[in-house]
Amino acid sequence: MSKKYEQLAQDIIETLGGKENIADAYHCQTRLRFKLVDEQKVDKDGLGELEGVATYLVNAGVHQVVIGTHVKDVFEEIEKKVDITAENEPSSEKKGIFNSIIEFVAGTFQPIIPALSGAGMVKAVLALLVVFKVVSVESQTYYLLNLFADGVFFFLPMILAFTVAQKLRCNPILAASVAAMMMHPNWGVLVTAGEPVKFFDLIPFTLATYTGSVIPILLIIFVQSYVEKFLNRVIPKSVELVFVPMLTFLIMGTLAFSVLGPIGSIIGGYLAAFFTFLSVNASWVPAVLIGGFLPIMVMFGLHNGVAPLGVMQMAELGYDSIFGPGCVCSNIAQATASAVVAFRTKDKKLKQLAVSGSITAYMGITEPTLYGVNLPKKYPLIAAMIGGGAGGLYAGLTNTHRFATGSSGLPAILLYIGDNSMAFFWNIVIALIISAVVSAVLTYVLSFKFEKEVTLPSVKEVILEDTTIANPIKGNVMPLSEVQDGAFASGALGKGFAIEPIEGKVIAPFNGKIAAIFPTKHAIGLVSDTGIELLIHVGLNTVELKGQYFDTLVESGQTVKKGQVILNFDLEKIREAGYETQVPVVITNTPQYSSIELITKGQLANSEEVLIVKV
Repeated sequence: MSKKYEQLAQDIIETLGGKENIADAYHCQTRLRFKLVDEQKVDKDGLGELEGVATYLVNAGVHQVVIGTHVKDVFEEIEKKVDITAENEPSSEKKGIFNSIIEFVAGTFQPIIPALSGAGMVKAVLALLVVFKVVSVESQTYYLLNLFADGVFFFLPMILAFTVAQKLRCNPILAASVAAMMMHPNWGVLVTAGEPVKFFDLIPFTLATYTGSVIPILLIIFVQSYVEKFLNRVIPKSVELVFVPMLTFLIMGTLAFSVLGPIGSIIGGYLAAFFTFLSVNASWVPAVLIGGFLPIMVMFGLHNGVAPLGVMQMAELGYDSIFGPGCVCSNIAQATASAVVAFRTKDKKLKQLAVSGSITAYMGITEPTLYGVNLPKKYPLIAAMIGGGAGGLYAGLTNTHRFATGSSGLPAILLYIGDNSMAFFWNIVIALIISAVVSAVLTYVLSFKFEKEVTLPSVKEVILEDTTIANPIKGNVMPLSEVQDGAFASGALGKGFAIEPIEGKVIAPFNGKIAAIFPTKHAIGLVSDTGIELLIHVGLNTVELKGQYFDTLVESGQTVKKGQVILNFDLEKIREAGYETQVPVVITNTPQYSSIELITKGQLANSEEVLIVKV
């Protein structure tokens, strides 16, 4: 299934410095993420220019290659080629406290997003079934569907323990086991009973419930990572399999119930109070900030540190008003801005990219349209930020919140059905309409300034005439059939001749204009005053050099005189790079002529007449 991405995967690995330079690799919904041994080996320009790569970023020491929604297929090919071992440790680098926190939070919460999304959509379906009276809240079906959805949130500490342990490089099974202690039914019985609990009649255990919590388990596994590493260091290898887990459970179980868990519960309580304060006194602030500035946060990776606040709020209060409403408003605004660009632009390639990007953005995946359309064009990004902020303002003022985490596209509106009410659903729909309308109007108005109408210049009709073409490069002139490339040699691209050059200078073989210069500078198209359309292609497969060793001296559309130097190239460097230097010279409008004849061949200076073309 992913076989077609094999070459792209190989190119990405090579531009990252080779498979030996990759210490770790993983992916999210649209990006490949790499940790490297040596950042200096990265070919940043080459990576960003690969076909199939939207853009390349570095955030908090993680090298991000934005691919799009098919990132999983590309990653499958990456996995086949890269052997990630413990020996491939990334080079030490100073990331700063802020970047380290962002990286830790992102690495902890990103792996659980699919589970939270799936559970959230089950809750949304359940809410719809209740609203439309398909099931009742007293039925067993309601009870079981609720169980399907709540399982992830109930056992969230265990899932987080696993991902935190992976991030901190300690044993994830031991971490999940410690979390399981805190969620054991017997502990729940003690909490419900309310009687003081003392371990060995000496150490007090604070009565607190940890199901569905976030902060306590983060603190506990953070400490456990150090305890476990210490035990691995001091306990003999011959018995560590038994004694490290045993001592980890005894130490961390005691610390979890007596110190770390209670501290985490207190911090969680303060967070809940803060979220409640925002909801009551400044409910519009988070939605406006996220709705307006989410694209900037995504560019710098800051959203990875903000999104978990919504998960924490949901764990504490049962809903999310911090991240969800603003995020979905921002995504719909970006999708709409991209759709307007598709409607207004005359660039066919951009139109295609904007259409596909807007579709995925409406589904909640914005990176392709952000990096491929809105950011490069700038004006749709500005319009989307204003539109997202406007929608977020409405969502905030109406205290709109979602009852489960999940997609942040159009399907996400189902997550706003809850509390036996459709009010939040209708409010988010209105907020999204505001985001879309404001973004569409602003993008459309700005497009009149930034999307210039393409007006084709009037072209004088050219009457074809018999013409003699001069040799454009000093060297050995030969029939086109001797070129070591089947497409040129067969004449499929047109008739002409070829040159084995002895100097790196190309001249105009007639009076005319430059029709096109390839971005990689290895080929130039010309049109003579008499109507001949000519392609001069320097070397074979030299497109792979990406412009290296070539220097154009003219621009597209420029008038040139016969004998004028139009291109210089480093002949020896091209040969040293392993490329064939034969130069095909082809008349691309061959069918318009009755006869194209090579009148001389062999060693010739440039400007000598070599080809006669008859109408």
